[in-house]
Amino acid sequence: MSSWIRWHGPAMARLWGFCWLVVGFWRAAFACPTSCKCSASRIWCSDPSPGIVAFPRLEPNSVDPENITEIFIANQKRLEIINEDDVEAYVGLRNLTIVDSGLKFVAHKAFLKNSNLQHINFTRNKLTSLSRKHFRHLDLSELILVGNPFTCSCDIMWIKTLQEAKSSPDTQDLYCLNESSKNIPLANLQIPNCGLPSANLAAPNLTVEEGKSITLSCSVAGDPVPNMYWDVGNLVSKHMNETSHTQGSLRITNISSDDSGKQISCVAENLVGEDQDSVNLTVHFAPTITFLESPTSDHHWCIPFTVKGNPKPALQWFYNGAILNESKYICTKIHVTNHTEYHGCLQLDNPTHMNNGDYTLIAKNEYGKDEKQISAHFMGWPGIDDGANPNYPDVIYEDYGTAANDIGDTTNRSNEIPSTDVTDKTGREHLSVYAVVVIASVVGFCLLVMLFLLKLARHSKFGMKEVCRVRRPQYLMLFALQNCSFSTLKRPGSRMAGLL
Repeated sequence: MSSWIRWHGPAMARLWGFCWLVVGFWRAAFACPTSCKCSASRIWCSDPSPGIVAFPRLEPNSVDPENITEIFIANQKRLEIINEDDVEAYVGLRNLTIVDSGLKFVAHKAFLKNSNLQHINFTRNKLTSLSRKHFRHLDLSELILVGNPFTCSCDIMWIKTLQEAKSSPDTQDLYCLNESSKNIPLANLQIPNCGLPSANLAAPNLTVEEGKSITLSCSVAGDPVPNMYWDVGNLVSKHMNETSHTQGSLRITNISSDDSGKQISCVAENLVGEDQDSVNLTVHFAPTITFLESPTSDHHWCIPFTVKGNPKPALQWFYNGAILNESKYICTKIHVTNHTEYHGCLQLDNPTHMNNGDYTLIAKNEYGKDEKQISAHFMGWPGIDDGANPNYPDVIYEDYGTAANDIGDTTNRSNEIPSTDVTDKTGREHLSVYAVVVIASVVGFCLLVMLFLLKLARHSKFGMKEVCRVRRPQYLMLFALQNCSFSTLKRPGSRMAGLL
């Protein structure tokens, strides 16, 4: 039994855990190329002997390459090329360092799938040229290229432009070799016919009604001659473009309201850099109530809704067919605005059974209108458990005056239907209740006092006989006759006896 516990107890669990840890390290080490070390998130290759001749790749069924965030390579003189597929497996890569090595060439699409790259350090390698196409899709915070024997040409002018754009005190001290093999500071490099391009977008009024079509024109210029393309992002509407050298057009047909606010750009790009000209598309369309639900309770009761429309629609609520005049007790609140979409609610402060009924929302602008209706139930009627009463009143709130809501004043005074005032009726009902309560309280108190006095008199030493000894019998004769016994009245010496 003791041996079973020894091999199946906590000690055995710790032993198995240690074994798996050793196996894990062994697998990671076994999967690493020679002269490299690997962990779950890092690869570093710094041993020059025997060194590596190609970019390090992990073996299949080893550490998941997607989890690698840093690759550090140093002192690898035989590493000269980064091919297009060398880095693509490391999609989570953030930091790439290759220093004091023999790197001479980087393929144009080497980092196409490494959108998370933030830091690249190619210090002291053998690079003579480097195109900006390698990095244009990356949001790099650091690119270090110090110590490379660049050749002075238009191909590296983008690096100078990038340095000038940063205007940082930590500007790199970069040089290039001219035709005389003389080092020229990159900051002083001047190359004829090598400059940034320009783009000019000729657009008509980009405010268009939904369903219409529009055509944009663009022209580009520069030396070297730039390429031109359109950047339409996630445009929903159908579109097609035509490009001829330095001229191009973009036609958008059957424009969708979902494209309102989208940016459209014409981009010119050459070896030195790029330029773009952009416009925002504004689409006008009729309102649509995309969401309207039954009321929910939070700090206040809220009938939630979502309305789309451009220009901004005016909102009007109706209750059981009558205009609902908003006030401090019931009003429209817009909580979130997303360009042409408005999320809000009709807010009600402490509604009762008198607020139950049908609520209709109408959204309207110059291009049309939309309406939706819901039935709201806030509280059951008094004395009815299930609260079912189809004959609820026509209007729920007295007119406190109309307040403009967050989306604009929605009250249409010209077509206003007067609301039924229930203030007096409610006040009279409350007054009647208070009067009944007060009267009942007074009557109850009087009854209690009378009962107390009768009980006190019954237990008194004299009782009611003392009443018969009053000095003024003429005022209490009837009372004595009704409350004193006959023998008492006949007692000698009694004034009442004399009267009898």
